[in-house]
Amino acid sequence: MKKAGLILSVLALSACSKVTQENYDKLELGMDSEKVSEILGTPAECSENLATKTCLWGQEQGSYIQVSFVGNKAAIFNKNELK
Repeated sequence: MKKAGLILSVLALSACSKVTQENYDKLELGMDSEKVSEILGTPAECSENLATKTCLWGQEQGSYIQVSFVGNKAAIFNKNELK
């Protein structure tokens, strides 16, 4: 019974994902990270390298949106398998 509840929870969360082509299309160069998070929600992970912060929404092996920020401004977008 617990397994069925867990499966339903995962399906419900994936159904309301903000990792969509529609939301990707809302992203603009120069947006700050707070505005991007308003559109996509909390990132699954972020990493920093020198002056660049890169955040990932979704799953690297599936559907995702990745945004790199320079000086807290969106500079590079990447996506995979969006619906």
